Amino acid sequence: MTEMQKLYLLVPLAPLAGALIAGLFGRVIGPAWSHRITIALMFVCLAASVAVFLDVLEGNIYNGSVYTWMTSGDTRFEIGFLIDQLSATMMVVVSFVSLMVHVYTIGYMHGDPGYQRFFSYISLFTFSMLMLVMSNNFLQLFFGWEAVGLVSYLLIGFWYNRPTAIYANLKAFLVNRVGDFGFLLGIGLVLMHFGTLDYAAVFARAPQAATQTIEIIPGASWELLSAICILLFVGAMGKSAQFPLHVWLPDSMEGPTPISALIHAATMVTAGIFMVARMSPLFELTETALSVILVIGGITTLFMALVAIVQNDIKRVVAYSTLSQLGYMTVALGASAYSAGIFHLMTHAFFKAVLFLGAGSVIIAMHHEQDMRKMGGLKKYMPVTYWTMFIAALASAGVPGFSGFFSKDAIIEAVGFASIPGAGFAYFCAVTTVFVTAFYTFRLLFMTFHGKPRMDHHTEEHLHESPWVVTVPLIALAIPSIAAGWLIGPMLFGNYFGDSIQIMPEHEAIARMSSEFTGVLGMMTHALSTWPFWLSTGGIFTAWYLYMVKPDLPGKIKQAAGPLSLLLERKYFIDEFYSWFFAGGARALGRGLWKFGDVKMIDGFFVNGTARVVAGTSMLMRRFQSGYIYHYAFTMIVGVFVLMSLWLFVL
Repeated sequence: MTEMQKLYLLVPLAPLAGALIAGLFGRVIGPAWSHRITIALMFVCLAASVAVFLDVLEGNIYNGSVYTWMTSGDTRFEIGFLIDQLSATMMVVVSFVSLMVHVYTIGYMHGDPGYQRFFSYISLFTFSMLMLVMSNNFLQLFFGWEAVGLVSYLLIGFWYNRPTAIYANLKAFLVNRVGDFGFLLGIGLVLMHFGTLDYAAVFARAPQAATQTIEIIPGASWELLSAICILLFVGAMGKSAQFPLHVWLPDSMEGPTPISALIHAATMVTAGIFMVARMSPLFELTETALSVILVIGGITTLFMALVAIVQNDIKRVVAYSTLSQLGYMTVALGASAYSAGIFHLMTHAFFKAVLFLGAGSVIIAMHHEQDMRKMGGLKKYMPVTYWTMFIAALASAGVPGFSGFFSKDAIIEAVGFASIPGAGFAYFCAVTTVFVTAFYTFRLLFMTFHGKPRMDHHTEEHLHESPWVVTVPLIALAIPSIAAGWLIGPMLFGNYFGDSIQIMPEHEAIARMSSEFTGVLGMMTHALSTWPFWLSTGGIFTAWYLYMVKPDLPGKIKQAAGPLSLLLERKYFIDEFYSWFFAGGARALGRGLWKFGDVKMIDGFFVNGTARVVAGTSMLMRRFQSGYIYHYAFTMIVGVFVLMSLWLFVL
């Protein structure tokens, strides 16, 4: 084993070791050593990830097996690593954001009775995500996929004494099982038709399978690759919270704020985006799947952004923002602009982590109050939190010069150039959402940090900036929220991803963009004459006018909007429909099975019926077991009579 291969192993095993130490020995070593050890090992993980990343930039790609888990016939189920530009980028992003979240957790979770358990969970989550992004086969991908789902269940319901947290983690778990069922079926189709789960082997044979069809329903033929890719994307819809499997993510805000940053900014929710980009050699061969991705992404982008406008919980605003931004990434995948989707994944990880952690800093200062209507005027008390969130808000709104501008503009341009069916609808959604994003982001900023304080006098007296363990991660993440976008040239147009992402010649969106790219400054200058810039500026100005100049106007607009406002506040009644149709239907089915199947059939017929037959037979037999000799003599005479009658009848 080479030194670099040892580093590959060190990247996921370092956080795993931290999780085991904090989880098994946390009570022995205490809170302080729990966070020291896990953070030190996360730093080792980040350092190893950076070393691997630099090695990959030098052209060293690795694809190999670590060990064989099982052999069935001619099929080998292996654990292995694929270290290329795509996985190396994800390794650095995941480990860096995770390290910042670990440091931030010291301040946010201080004094919590589950302190050591929390550090164990977030380190285990990081291990699971790293195993997912480093995998070179579908088996290990599925292991990491399910592991992040399991740990997210534990983290969302971390405060298990809260009924709302238990409801939220159960909801997340069940909704993800729906997506994962489709994902597992897709992997099953891959194994059935390709005879292997190794990425390289499957991708090599994919062009020959492009014309093959299967009959999922007898008499109805489907393209094999379309069926595989759509089923795989169903899994991505669950993990990356795409409509209609998005309902779990807003409720998952019941977990501690560091989890919101870790799960919903840079890791778990981006797993689906990463998976589709990794599977680009398959998705490129089926325009049907790409069209589905475009439409789903467009719906998620616009309609989830609209819901964020009416949210008053500071974490839920950021949660619906995450849904919308994930929609942008999905739209990019559908337009075959995989590099733009991964680029936005990276920039979004930084500025969204700042927004989540900044929201947590505000919540700490407000004594765990999350309603923005009870905030206001926090800028003078929390300058570091304010300015870092202001930077992240500019990035989220797509203001030129900040990271979100470059990645979001690239996606919009790519969708505009795409010729895949559904691209027109997705383009409309993506452009319209620019205004909505800028509006709800600066609505959050103005309601929280500007205007007159709306909290009670006691809370206002104790307002102060968060400790350094909270503010340092905010500053560290705010820097790439500004600068990460400047890497757009090499990442999108410089063949940065190499062969890790494959695009068919007819899907030329990125190629056409490349011919028009004039550098970072040129892109910023050109943006001044485009719709997205003016829509973003309009959204910021509208938020300023409504919440700073005319703060009584939003209430009047809400009253005038009537049913539309109610529709957004109730999130299009999707949760109610799921609760009535799926949860209610399951309960009705359960009641029916209980009353008929359990009470009447099992208890009534089989159990109690058997008992009644035995009891009736016993009562009958008891009449012949009286203990009187003349009864037995009479029975013998009758028996002899019956036997003789039968004998005579037979003769």
